[in-house]
Amino acid sequence: MKIAFFDFDGTITKEDSTIKFIRFFSGDLKYLIGIIVLSPLLILYKLNILSNNYIKKIIITYFFKGISEVYFKNQVKLFSSSIINRLIRKKALDRLDWHKNQGHKIVVVSASINLWLQDWCDFNNFALIASELEIINGRITGNLLSNNCHGPEKVKRILDKYNLSDYTYIYAYGNSRGDYEMLDIANEKYYKPFR
Repeated sequence: MKIAFFDFDGTITKEDSTIKFIRFFSGDLKYLIGIIVLSPLLILYKLNILSNNYIKKIIITYFFKGISEVYFKNQVKLFSSSIINRLIRKKALDRLDWHKNQGHKIVVVSASINLWLQDWCDFNNFALIASELEIINGRITGNLLSNNCHGPEKVKRILDKYNLSDYTYIYAYGNSRGDYEMLDIANEKYYKPFR
């Protein structure tokens, strides 16, 4: 049995699904205002002064805190059905199909929120490991249930879910610093393969 781990944003997709979802969810004006308000923190993140975990929590809090779970999930379904397929790279889809035809286990491993990736993964018969929102009393709190699924956290989550010794061969696909550790556990790794 072989297994293939795929990063989502920038590897399978042409654009970042988090940015696309926030813009879809908030509308252009609120999105642009948010980017302006958060820009000092985003700059500090780009300069490696703030952690990926911290900036993700700030963004989630700003755009989603207090939103009803029911409303959020309805918006997620709309986004998943109308936007995600337009973001997918043709070469990535071809490679996913190749793995599927070989009978390999396919796992999407993403720092994006699981809620807007789950329907797409379910439709395509892919397993999903992703960041998860904390929801209490039917409202988004602005927190993640655990660390952002990025960098070393990707490998931790993979190892929590899969015994890699059960697999004869491991493939991994990624496109950024957040994928290095995941790529390192593979027998065969691909960095920015679908450009």
